[in-house]
Amino acid sequence: MTNVVVIGQGYVGLPLAQGAVHAGLSVTGFDLNEKTVDSLNSGLSHIDDLQDSDIAGMIASGYRASNDPTAIKDADVVVICVPTPLGEAGVPDLGAVVSATKTIATEYSPGTLIVLESTTYPGTTDDLIRPILESGGRLLDQDFFLAFSPERIDPGNQTYGLKNTPKVVGGISAKSTKLASEFYSKFVDTVVTTKGAKEAETAKLLENTYRHINIALMNEMARFCHELHIDLWNVIEAAKTKPFGFQAFYPGPGVGGHCIPIDPNYLSYQVRKSLGYPFKFVELAEEVNNSMPAYVVERVQDILNNAQKSLNGSTILLLGVTYKPNIADQRESPATPIAQLLRRKGAIVSYHDPKVGTWRVDDATLEGEQDLHTAIQSADLVVLLQNHAEYDADALSQKASLFFDTRGVTSSSAAIRL
Repeated sequence: MTNVVVIGQGYVGLPLAQGAVHAGLSVTGFDLNEKTVDSLNSGLSHIDDLQDSDIAGMIASGYRASNDPTAIKDADVVVICVPTPLGEAGVPDLGAVVSATKTIATEYSPGTLIVLESTTYPGTTDDLIRPILESGGRLLDQDFFLAFSPERIDPGNQTYGLKNTPKVVGGISAKSTKLASEFYSKFVDTVVTTKGAKEAETAKLLENTYRHINIALMNEMARFCHELHIDLWNVIEAAKTKPFGFQAFYPGPGVGGHCIPIDPNYLSYQVRKSLGYPFKFVELAEEVNNSMPAYVVERVQDILNNAQKSLNGSTILLLGVTYKPNIADQRESPATPIAQLLRRKGAIVSYHDPKVGTWRVDDATLEGEQDLHTAIQSADLVVLLQNHAEYDADALSQKASLFFDTRGVTSSSAAIRL
């Protein structure tokens, strides 16, 4: 298992390729996007977690990017790391996974280990991937080996990365599990094997469903605590002093990224499709979390009303429009629906984000404010949506006419917290 092809060179596939390269493996990063391939081969990174110097180091160690599927012919291991978004009506869109698998099926050589890392619903690896790979009479454990290993990349996390985050692996067969475990053990400190691929697929969904539901609990509490004049942030700080039986989660303006807004829907979809009844916890959490951008706008309107100002015509400055702090990733960021709702209600929306130079909202492209302090002083209301390290929220709140903190990071009486 020395020749590796990683299909998809995004926030999951590229760090995986780096880990394999550092383990001394020969790695080709396969991506259909010609611009991505060219930039990688030129030593340029397009994700937050890797710098240009990291890509240059990978290239020096033999890495190359390619959009030529014939690279699969020489591979001992092929890992699929392609997007799995939600399609229309919240139905899982596995088009990229199917396309990648069909490409593999036309190119792979006997004995190849194929691993799916893309998040999906339980049964995908066995029911969808395996039949494609078995086309033409080829057989599992004879012509190929097949496993699922959920990605656990957390963009921007300075503590846990690919190497020191335990890797879950579940194969369609015992031999597949063994080979996949041996492969990942080359560059991951701890490999955890499951009974099979379905258990590995479900483990990924459980991790993010757990977070989704607990964040929804806090978002629901944020609403009634506000009405009851209870400081929920103080409540959470008190509760988390208990050394057992409690884990702190926090409310916010909504959920973003790929994992929390999307992954639980894959589990809910499979439960409803296979068993004919809803996964009520997930669907309720979805309802609560998806309603938070509208609730934030409602609170904005109330804050302005209390200051005898109208939302229509007011200048609203949004601070931080990415889905998590200290990265440039905007996938599913709640900042977008918040800005859309504010604009539709007549607000004049501007933004500042040290990671985002321009921002697309509806049919408009907004330019980020260059002078933060001037922008704050000229705004009727400042809304902190993402607490980047560059922001001293307490200091900024002192400069603002009105300051709404949706992340609970301020202690100043000048700020209004969610």
